[in-house]
Amino acid sequence: MSTAMNFGTKSFQPRPPDKGSFPLDHFGECKSFKEKFMKCLRDNNFENALCRNQSKEYLECRMNRQLMAQESLKKLGFGDLIDGKSEARNES
Repeated sequence: MSTAMNFGTKSFQPRPPDKGSFPLDHFGECKSFKEKFMKCLRDNNFENALCRNQSKEYLECRMNRQLMAQESLKKLGFGDLIDGKSEARNES
């Protein structure tokens, strides 16, 4: 019995990542935004709703540096923050 298995001549064809998957920030271009967001989460008992401004800034940094696809902030759930509307607690 042969232990070699022949699955044909098909080769692996890479495909782009699904939406929501994006490259790592190897050069730390958005590290300060990430740290600010993580600090906000820790300071607010990981209530992400209280850190929406920091989250928006982090995602904007990633989009500006082509670390994720450009997407409308409204589609990402930040429509209420676009026109400068924000909760006072998010300003830290």
